[in-house]
Amino acid sequence: MRVRFIALAATLALAAPLVAQQAMQVPGSKNPALVTAGSYTADPGHTLVEWTVDHLGFTPYFGIFGDVSGTLTLDPKNLSAAKVDVTIPVSKVTTASSGLTAHLLRAAQAGGKADFFGANPADARFVSTRVVATGQTAKVTGNLTLNGVTKPVTLDASFYGAGKAPAQMGGKEAVGFEAKGSIKRSDFGVGYGIPVVSDEVKLRIVAAFNKD
Repeated sequence: MRVRFIALAATLALAAPLVAQQAMQVPGSKNPALVTAGSYTADPGHTLVEWTVDHLGFTPYFGIFGDVSGTLTLDPKNLSAAKVDVTIPVSKVTTASSGLTAHLLRAAQAGGKADFFGANPADARFVSTRVVATGQTAKVTGNLTLNGVTKPVTLDASFYGAGKAPAQMGGKEAVGFEAKGSIKRSDFGVGYGIPVVSDEVKLRIVAAFNKD
């Protein structure tokens, strides 16, 4: 009997973490009714801008901008009045190749122009000017400033999820979106390697915001 009791106790001890894990629930939901009106601040650790170019016609190549900061003003009952203003630190660009990352940030040669962004590039910034919402998707038009040039850009955005973060992660209301779009890098003075490396840059954005 004692052996059986010890075996049962050991089984329960091993099962306890699994039961606790099964009891946990994902705090975010794709239910738009969980979004509340107000001002939000971008979560820099979970807001990413992925860029993709065609490389030699052989493969796509992508990199990431992270550590994005900014604000979102949102009212679910008046989505057309939404405003977003985000800043992207170009100097923190990341690729899978240390050599390419260094090339993107390489200083211009004497009397010349940097191939890509150059050393110590200014932050990029996107400020919305118009939002046209349809259900849980929207076309977000705004001014993108990159490499000292400002041009209008339209993004196709979609609602991803909302809810309240766990207490250990701040306990704030949060909302997240995905967005896609494209730009021509030559429009922003970044023309190195065209057309061997495509002029078109495809953008995929994941944006998380915490309520103030």
